[in-house]
Amino acid sequence: MIGRKLVVKLKRHTQHCNNSYFSQKSKKMIVRINKYLKSAVINYESIFKDIILQEQIKESAIKIIEAFREDKKILLCGNGGSASDAQHIAAELSGRFYFDRPPLYAEALHVNSSFMTAVANDYGQDSTYSRMVEASGRYGDVLIGISTSGNSSNVVKALQKAKEIGMFTIGFLGKDGGKMNDFCDIKICVPSIDTPRIQEAHILIGHVICQLVEEEIFPDA
Repeated sequence: MIGRKLVVKLKRHTQHCNNSYFSQKSKKMIVRINKYLKSAVINYESIFKDIILQEQIKESAIKIIEAFREDKKILLCGNGGSASDAQHIAAELSGRFYFDRPPLYAEALHVNSSFMTAVANDYGQDSTYSRMVEASGRYGDVLIGISTSGNSSNVVKALQKAKEIGMFTIGFLGKDGGKMNDFCDIKICVPSIDTPRIQEAHILIGHVICQLVEEEIFPDA
């Protein structure tokens, strides 16, 4: 009987300790969540105050609108999270953003996995995007290269090839813009060195451009 009471008492003590531990962990986690959210807000505020960056967003939207009106297309490329952003933005343009309207020709360059793996195997990873630009890019098309560092070698080579073809090039960048600075007609450089915050800003900027494009090309939608 005494043994059973002791076991119950020990269980209650353990449960109390666990509850206390998780309560403390929960409070600390909320503090961290607030810290991370605040850092994102500060990042957005820096963009809101950056007149030059906003001008670059506007000029990018105008150039993309002009390209679509001239029956040109938009190609996008990036790696990892930036590849996801490229595909996301392409989908907003070729599918729809806010309005039901005709599709716009936009495509992310990495979506054909057979092509990507074959070229990476035969020519090297650095040539994946430039080879697709060579195959599908035409004079007057727009290439958007996305890289938080600006130094992704396959994106840099894609921009180089695009310039050779006569395409217009736009860079979604971060930090100091890196090597891509030399090959972008417009450089949208997020004023941050924090990779996740740069990525969050890139998709926000992409959405802003998609909305401007849709509103200008389809004002009656």
